Amino acid sequence: MKLLLGLGIFAAGLMAQISPKLTRLDQAVYPKVIAAHHGKVVLANFWATWCVPCRKEMPQLVQLSRKLAVRGFDLVLISADDQEQEAAALKVLKENRVEGPTYLLKTANNDAFYPTVDAKWASGELPALFLYDRTGKRVRSFFGDTPISDLEAAIIKLL
Repeated sequence: MKLLLGLGIFAAGLMAQISPKLTRLDQAVYPKVIAAHHGKVVLANFWATWCVPCRKEMPQLVQLSRKLAVRGFDLVLISADDQEQEAAALKVLKENRVEGPTYLLKTANNDAFYPTVDAKWASGELPALFLYDRTGKRVRSFFGDTPISDLEAAIIKLL
């Protein structure tokens, strides 16, 4: 009986680790999130539940992240959904078995935020992916539906 109870508590602990949560991200937090991955190649992915290409690429990005993590690669997922869609965003993350920190974009003015990440991102088009080298310098940006092979090739060049 004690063994079963212990296994139940262990399983609950694992589920708590697997269950994603969304941390708020704004203009002040974004640079700190990227800086926290110093020494790693980082791909910041801005996505939303209503964005079909975003949902299509999510499993491929997660798989790529797992494949390249041992080589020093981190994937940062940032939902651009409205706060009312937070539950839907969490569901997508859970379905894709996303591990690690995930974020919800919450700024006073998203239109002012987008060009601070990349001047070419003024439209806020999704998906939007930003690739950073090990020093935290943005080296590439990808907008719209991008083949996973293109992303992987760009990442591997930096690893």
